[in-house]
Amino acid sequence: MKASEKLTRSLRVFATDVAQGFFEITHNGFALIGLAVIFAVITLTARPELREAGEVKLISWLQTRQVALNGPDIEPDAELDAIDRATATNPQDLPKQQAAVAYWLSKKYRVAPEPLSALVEEAYEIGLRTKLDPTLILAVMAVESGFNPFAQSPMGAQGLMQVMTRVHSDKYDSFGGKLAAFDPLTNLRVGVKVLQECIKRAGTTEGGLRYYVGSSTEDDGGYASKVIAEHARLKAVASGRAVPVATPQTVRAVVPPVKQPEAEKDNTEQVALVIS
Repeated sequence: MKASEKLTRSLRVFATDVAQGFFEITHNGFALIGLAVIFAVITLTARPELREAGEVKLISWLQTRQVALNGPDIEPDAELDAIDRATATNPQDLPKQQAAVAYWLSKKYRVAPEPLSALVEEAYEIGLRTKLDPTLILAVMAVESGFNPFAQSPMGAQGLMQVMTRVHSDKYDSFGGKLAAFDPLTNLRVGVKVLQECIKRAGTTEGGLRYYVGSSTEDDGGYASKVIAEHARLKAVASGRAVPVATPQTVRAVVPPVKQPEAEKDNTEQVALVIS
């Protein structure tokens, strides 16, 4: 055999060995990649918190890249998901009954109909779950704060439903802590829970309202009567009747504290602690 033929055959064998080795390496490499992907999918499925953390980091990275690519014209502090966190709903998207209540409350308390619509919608949903009349929930909210989510009374009651945060701080634990008292929907949910406990303890709606306002006697300053009257008006509005919009009553959040005898103060505090 000529020397040139031997060289050609050797080169062919060498090339074949190299190609086969490369195929085996890449084949095994793709297999390892496939196993790694399967393992990652299983891990993320079993550990949703890892998936959420990864999503947050990915979104943060993408937003940073967007700012870098678009230059200084886009503000880096702009939050693209702010609309998702807005506590507002288009009243036209509500059922007719709820929309009527939202528009009526908007006119009476001079609050934009969109955030009020979100509260009305939530009140109807939570009312269905707790078997409380949603118009009663809204009436309590109206008398307590006039739909001001940042209202605070001299005694420390806070938010839409004027919940005593220091007494019911444990009810905010599942929402991230007591500062959630100023989140409208969270305050509504906690307030409804307190109201439900008060009504159950008293046995009647009127008695429950007295407990809710912190009164252990029938002398609650007319609070229960105000709520019941507003409740009746809201029920009429929800039923389709025309109800005149009157000037709203002064809400409890801005009423100066009434000086009480020490015994009555202690008794009121005990009631608040019992229902917590």
